[in-house]
Amino acid sequence: MKASRIVAVGLVAVAALWIGSGYIFGTHETNSEAAIRTPDAAHKPFRVAVIATEQVQHHRKLVLSGRTEAIHKMMAIARTNGIIEQLNVRRGSVVKEGDVIARLSDEARVAQVAQARALVAQRKSELDAKRRLIETGALPKLDLVNLEAQYKAAEATLAAADAEADRGAVRAPWSGVVTDVPVEPGQAVTATKEIAQIVALDPMLVVVEVSERKLPGVKVGAEVSVRLITGGEAKGRIRFVSKSASQTTRTYRVEVEVANPDGVIPDGITSEVAISLAPEPATRVPRSALTFSSAGDLGVRIVDAQNKVAFVPVTVSEDEQTHMWVAGVENGARVIVQGQDFVREGQTVEAVPASAAPQALSSAK
Repeated sequence: MKASRIVAVGLVAVAALWIGSGYIFGTHETNSEAAIRTPDAAHKPFRVAVIATEQVQHHRKLVLSGRTEAIHKMMAIARTNGIIEQLNVRRGSVVKEGDVIARLSDEARVAQVAQARALVAQRKSELDAKRRLIETGALPKLDLVNLEAQYKAAEATLAAADAEADRGAVRAPWSGVVTDVPVEPGQAVTATKEIAQIVALDPMLVVVEVSERKLPGVKVGAEVSVRLITGGEAKGRIRFVSKSASQTTRTYRVEVEVANPDGVIPDGITSEVAISLAPEPATRVPRSALTFSSAGDLGVRIVDAQNKVAFVPVTVSEDEQTHMWVAGVENGARVIVQGQDFVREGQTVEAVPASAAPQALSSAK
């Protein structure tokens, strides 16, 4: 029993010595290797991915929401009294300038024209017959003046009768589409009665409102792009910029004229107008490259010639889907596009092209 205890104690002591020696010598070796590697890791600069930027004259776009508006929209009215004998249009009818929309009853207007025409013929015959007598001296010359005046008066009466007869025909003032017909055939109407509403669709206007701060960049004659809510697109030109602001919104009306020969652009549809403003120096950078300084300023971090990090504040010129046009970045600056949030101003870094970004990130780890 005593021998067994001695053997057990001996085994425990040997095991303890073996475990202790491995821990002591192993730890010493690991610390030595760490001591060798630590100086290199501590002095190795952090890698960042950069792109070389280029400053160009960028045409910034002003995008505004508006609506289409027919260039002409009004009612064709009756110019005299009568009964509608013919109604040649309905809603949706396409008419040309001068087409007869409706025709009113005669109301003796044709008879008045015939009477006036007969009077003109009579006065002309009298003038021709007596002119010979006056030229031979058989009649005084003063009679020639009276006869010519009577002839001119008869011609004026005929012209008035023709004009009155023409008022029985209601004509389209311009080419367009009929959108409303508030009368029926056989209906008695008076002068100024509305017969049909005609909307001219070519050209079509796109109307937007511009704030006073953006107004200086909007010029008459500038070409713009128009996108309709239906998906269609068109080109147009600014034809009018208001000089007076709206009393309620303090915005200025801008009219864009768009060709619409086929009438595919309807009146009153929501539209988006992109106006190219005057060019200004700007740099295109990825949206992800933008960051904030400790003071809260928006900008980008760059790597200078000494491979030190610097912060450059910027102002946004135009916002695209994946990139931003910004002002304030010098031409040729190396902008950090990966790793910019893990460095600070004045820190020395190793800059690699953005194409080697995966390697830069793995090295940074």
